[in-house]
Amino acid sequence: MIDLYTAATPNGHKISIALEELGLPYQVHALSFDKKEQKTPEFLRINPNGRIPAIVDDGFAVFESGAILIYLAEKTGKLLPSDAKGRSLAIQWLMFQMGGVGPMQGQANVFFRYFPEKLQGAIDRYQHETRRLYEVLDSRLGEAEYLAGDYSIADIATYPWVRIHDWAGVSVEGLDHLRRWMEALAARPAVQRGLLIPVRTNDDDRVVKTAQSMLTR
Repeated sequence: MIDLYTAATPNGHKISIALEELGLPYQVHALSFDKKEQKTPEFLRINPNGRIPAIVDDGFAVFESGAILIYLAEKTGKLLPSDAKGRSLAIQWLMFQMGGVGPMQGQANVFFRYFPEKLQGAIDRYQHETRRLYEVLDSRLGEAEYLAGDYSIADIATYPWVRIHDWAGVSVEGLDHLRRWMEALAARPAVQRGLLIPVRTNDDDRVVKTAQSMLTR
């Protein structure tokens, strides 16, 4: 049984979706940011960086969402090609999300929704960069059904962020390939189940705010 430490954020949803897709048994531990449960000594022994998500599999802790996705894919032999070039392609697009879409859209969320001052220059910068990254995704998805050709952890990593594009004030108009891909992922039963984990609570607005400003890796 895998222990999943998570919250209702895009990065948390990556892992719950993957676990649902892989059919692995897991137990959910929903952490409260209001109570700073991600900073407790107990959790810091699992993730020294004090952020979600993290898993513990038979006593072995894994943190950072991309690393968790690779671990789960390798554990099961699924959602990651076995040949060197196919594996590299999936990891390249996974890193594109980890280093690009997540951080840039996370900053767009902060400055568009939460920052106490209306810094239009910062809003424009991060919204425009997020849109540019979406255009890169759209171009790729005009060549292939999924980011790495077949459905993989790259898609699982990217979808929870792109699906909340409106929250960052970023449009997907005119990105027909990206929209087709979004609809395909939204229709997957495992994705639908994963997005419901953990059960949402009354402090979700604060959870989302904290996650999108801090948990962008």
